[in-house]
Amino acid sequence: MMAQYLEVKRLHPECLLFYRMGDFYELFFDDAVKAAEALDITLTKRGQHQGEDIPMAGVPVHAAEAYLARLIRAGYKVAIGEQMEDPAAAKKRGGHKAVVKRDVVRVVTPGTLTEDELLDARAHNYLVALAEAGGGLGLAWVDVSTGDFQVQSADPGGLPAALARLSPGEILLPERLLQRESLWETLNQWKTVLSPLPSARFDSANAQKRLEEVYGVKALDAFGSFGRGELAACGALVDYVALTQKGSLPHLRPPRRIRPDAVMEIDTATRRNLELTQALTGGRQGSLLAAIDRTVSGPGARLLAQRLAAPLTDPAAIGARHDAVGYLVDGEGLRAELRERLRRTPDVERALSRLTVGRGGPRDLAALRDGLGQAAVLKGVLLGSDGGQPVEAPPELLQQAATDLGFHDTLVDRLTRALAPDLPALTRDGGFIAKGYTPELDELRGLRDESRRLIANLQAQYVQKTGVNALKIRHNNVLGYYVEVSPKQAETLQNDGTFIHRQTLASAVRYTTVELSELERKIASAGEKALAVEQQLFSDLVGEATARAAEIDLAARALAELDVAAGLAELAAVDGWCRPHVDDSTAFDIRQGRHPVVEQALRAEDAGPFVANDCDLGAESRLWLVTGPNMAGKSTFLRQNALIAVLAQMGSYVPAESAAIGVVDRLFSRVGAADDLARGRSTFMVEMVEAAAILNQAGPRALVILDEIGRGTATFDGLSIAWACVEHLHDMNRCRALFATHYHELTSLAGRLSSLTCHTMRVKEWQGEVVFLHEVGAGAADRSYGIHVAKLAGLPPAAVKRAEEVLETLEQGEQAGTLSRLADDLPLFAAVQAKPADTGAAETGPSEAEERLRAVNPDELTPKQALDLLYELRNLAKGEG
Repeated sequence: MMAQYLEVKRLHPECLLFYRMGDFYELFFDDAVKAAEALDITLTKRGQHQGEDIPMAGVPVHAAEAYLARLIRAGYKVAIGEQMEDPAAAKKRGGHKAVVKRDVVRVVTPGTLTEDELLDARAHNYLVALAEAGGGLGLAWVDVSTGDFQVQSADPGGLPAALARLSPGEILLPERLLQRESLWETLNQWKTVLSPLPSARFDSANAQKRLEEVYGVKALDAFGSFGRGELAACGALVDYVALTQKGSLPHLRPPRRIRPDAVMEIDTATRRNLELTQALTGGRQGSLLAAIDRTVSGPGARLLAQRLAAPLTDPAAIGARHDAVGYLVDGEGLRAELRERLRRTPDVERALSRLTVGRGGPRDLAALRDGLGQAAVLKGVLLGSDGGQPVEAPPELLQQAATDLGFHDTLVDRLTRALAPDLPALTRDGGFIAKGYTPELDELRGLRDESRRLIANLQAQYVQKTGVNALKIRHNNVLGYYVEVSPKQAETLQNDGTFIHRQTLASAVRYTTVELSELERKIASAGEKALAVEQQLFSDLVGEATARAAEIDLAARALAELDVAAGLAELAAVDGWCRPHVDDSTAFDIRQGRHPVVEQALRAEDAGPFVANDCDLGAESRLWLVTGPNMAGKSTFLRQNALIAVLAQMGSYVPAESAAIGVVDRLFSRVGAADDLARGRSTFMVEMVEAAAILNQAGPRALVILDEIGRGTATFDGLSIAWACVEHLHDMNRCRALFATHYHELTSLAGRLSSLTCHTMRVKEWQGEVVFLHEVGAGAADRSYGIHVAKLAGLPPAAVKRAEEVLETLEQGEQAGTLSRLADDLPLFAAVQAKPADTGAAETGPSEAEERLRAVNPDELTPKQALDLLYELRNLAKGEG
């Protein structure tokens, strides 16, 4: 057995091997040590290898998925080694020492998961491949659980943003790319999910042949024009999926080529700063995605997240999405009906994927039945054929969705007739085929489930035939079923040719009959036969479903499309959002815009309304310099405008009274402070790296938001850097930008930079207190009110008072002499005791107490003498006071 284990392990050295032994998956050697630590399970030992004990750990087969999830999250890959034959068959083949055949049936990796228990129902899990061929990089990605398959060209500069958009669970790449210096920085950010493979796996010519074979075509032209790097990446993905699934390739949509400029480019830092899909504190709560998600199904939630991560740059495509949302905003009844139906729709995408890869169960067939059944109803609701007629024809996207929902009556009818009301999770449990679907199965089940009744009926027949009322049909493990009578009554049965003698005891005589033996045989095999028939019927049903995989997949995507449109429409209608106008200009005119996440939080806490603000970054004022105190809302204002641009271009309505936005091709954000100690970067260094990326990459169609550039260094250094950044954004980048700062000196640039305008966060002082109005108005702030914020934060009163004194001195001028005096006058003990007023009396020499202290030799003092000296010095000090 260990020889077999070592051979299987040799073929999968990078994986932990789950080695099936009866009801457990066992792990041995280093695998056992790693698994025991990661799963917090007992590490034992079994047998010896080369004179040393073999470490062993195991998990129950029925609970394996929970353990698998933990191992995958810990970064491990797991090979599942199953028993390929029954132990009884092994004994027949080689006696009691024969080893049951085992082989790996699947390799579980972070990017190839399909089980609901291992996945987030509301998020994609992308397997990504990066390849290089013909001098170009290709980036391909697939969600194995849904079949979503896309590809684009890439370059080292745009790769970080592309990976940030996808947030992959696993990245495949050729080993030689690990040596590419231009990729080190990017790959280092994703090192925990990298899976390097031999470079031969990324051959573009072989990849093209493989893709043509998979999709049954002679050429890939119908799917798009792919570069060699893109083909290599796609081929590597398909091969890796087939390798991990041991040849059972799931349903994969044909690769869809995405132009890199077709989506808004958002780098990693900007996604983090804006909290698009994940909050800075970690998790989904508090993110923009959580704030806008009104979807009612897993596929809808995944599509929404995908669109939020990749806003479009084509005004026509954006407008088509807005048309669909607007139609459902106006059609409240239609929207409500769609959402109610969609709420009952299961996850058809992932059910189909599991069935095509051979890991589906009866509940996955039921998911297809119910999902496709709802699709037919939704089609009627959408087109008005269910009795209600829409006021006007649905827009193009909704009409296309209705078409894609298709017709699946035949499959739905068969699944409805075939599947039982209560379904087990696994086919091996049986009982999932409905009664009456096939007579053969009903008969087998009758034998299996009604054996007692059948035996009782046969016993009654024999009693009536023989007239022996004491006749009984019994059962034991040696004889099986038998007829039993007392020795006195045995003669009656012996004279009847029906009964065959089996055994004579002192108290009983036992017989069998041909009829009883036949019934026994049927009963014994009925359970196994019933399960075999069910499994064959299941295989037939799966075959019929997978033969229609393309149409089912199309319907599943249409269901997700409807869920997203209806969810965004619900959000717009309930929260009062407006339809933005998006075109090819460089306009950016937001009227009464609001921050969607902050507004939602205020509403939840009943903390009053959000204060809306305008923002017009037109040609004459494309660079706003925003000043104002801390806590006044500068960062919120900056972020909300960036979020409005993202929402508009993903196809959503936006939180504003009106919005006119020229397409933003790249979005940059530098908001908030953070360090990167793992790479030896201070907060200021991180700030400068992000600022450098913005100044080097932002073009005329970009939108930039910058908050407090230069604050992490000395005052004059910071002011100089901020000054240079403003000039560069205005003169060189020429982009739309919001630049928030506490350096009021920058406002003087408004006289020289024609497209720079000054704006400030308004405040009101009332009875010595500062009231933040959270309003943005033209002009510049003359104060930052930082000391007031420090007071609100709980700074000690003495420190607040001293800060006010220093500020007053500094505001009189920043001459070197003033600063020197401040440095010489640090009041280290001011919080303990105020400095006494200067009486004008100058000290002429040491006091009497000081003279007495000088005369003391501490080494000669006893403890009693030292205490007496303290009292003496105290009295002298009192006298001098």
